[in-house]
Amino acid sequence: MAEAIATQGLTKLFGPDIRAVDGIDLRVEEGQIFGFLGQNGSGKTTTVRMLTTLLRPTAGTARVAGVDVIAQPAEVRRRVGVALQEVGLDELQTGREVLTLQGQLFGLSAKAARERAAELLEVVTLTEAADRPVRGYSGGMKRRLDLACALVNDPRVVFLDEPTTGLDPITRDAVWRYVQELNRERGVTFFLTTQYLEEADRLAHTVAIMDRGKVVAEGSPAELKARIGTDVVALTFAGGELAARAEAALARLEGVQKVLRAETEVAVYLPNGAAAVPAMVRLLDEAGAPAEELVLKQPTLDDVFLQVTGHHLQTGEGAGGAGAAAGTKLAGGAP
Repeated sequence: MAEAIATQGLTKLFGPDIRAVDGIDLRVEEGQIFGFLGQNGSGKTTTVRMLTTLLRPTAGTARVAGVDVIAQPAEVRRRVGVALQEVGLDELQTGREVLTLQGQLFGLSAKAARERAAELLEVVTLTEAADRPVRGYSGGMKRRLDLACALVNDPRVVFLDEPTTGLDPITRDAVWRYVQELNRERGVTFFLTTQYLEEADRLAHTVAIMDRGKVVAEGSPAELKARIGTDVVALTFAGGELAARAEAALARLEGVQKVLRAETEVAVYLPNGAAAVPAMVRLLDEAGAPAEELVLKQPTLDDVFLQVTGHHLQTGEGAGGAGAAAGTKLAGGAP
């Protein structure tokens, strides 16, 4: 299968000391939803800006939609769609006017631009609001209109930089549905940067985890979780001192492969978590470190992220991302 995006040694330096993107190699096949997972400052947005020609790489190569981003930036821009983290819409215009103007900027005739606008308004279910000023749209409606703007030129590759940050769960789910439908029914390749574990798990065929400018893990969500190969027991304690005492005690438990602590929470990785729980409780009682909460679960992308980076994924809406909402209590930076 052809590659929609390919980079080799892609690097971006800011000044002599800041290596924002550190020699990454990426391969995204046509028709994929590719999830780029990492917390703020990991290098995700800088990578997207280089791939969409908004930043010139310091070193390395990148091809997007078959075109070299350094040698032919204008052609790359003609072939891709981009919805960046900050929605940039003229709020005095109506949704229909925004899309029509966008179409004309891409060289469509006035008639063709109006037809394309009508088609996209239906795709993102904004037909009823099409002739209202954008300033009256909700945050979710603006995000959907922004997604429609990224599709005006009928691109084969679309970059979405944290498209659901700040949206409520219902609106977030709607955006996810549109992305899946466009990918499945029209074969659009999506390069999706996100801080949300659930978003990557649900949407992406392949996930790359970015940390401190480097890609530290890559594979399908199922493959990444399977690499852990254990159950996970997550425990919460009343304070950091108790968690540290528990960490030391649980590391002695037979069969334990790894114990990781993040502030007041401890994760224990072992093959048969259910069978080990009684022994864990006894060890904690003997150590004088009773747990306030104990959760036995299968590995999640949060566990993968913790294993490969040494810390949990932090989002702007609280620690732990979607994993925390799903019952995973671990959060905070690892010591």
